[in-house]
Amino acid sequence: MFGSHGRYRTETLEKGDVGYIPQGYGHSIENIGEKASRVLIGFNSGVYETIDLSQWIAGNPLDVLATNFGKPAALFEKFPHQDVFIADKDGPEKSSPERH
Repeated sequence: MFGSHGRYRTETLEKGDVGYIPQGYGHSIENIGEKASRVLIGFNSGVYETIDLSQWIAGNPLDVLATNFGKPAALFEKFPHQDVFIADKDGPEKSSPERH
């Protein structure tokens, strides 16, 4: 999970563990094991909203990205300025339309 001002945390959870992600923090869940896993997700609100990472990056000013990730704003000038699901290694402008 990650938050503003370069804050982040990575956890490895095992069977029976509980994780908590505060509202407003970006996050992802990845099964790093070799067996299938089941995850129970609970919300403290009846409203579920999702913003994927590429959508979040595309929708924020460069200085906000620089502050959140602790990197120079010039780095984020190279990022796409629209939601991109899959892009060619040279960027979304070079990829074929069926790959977006």
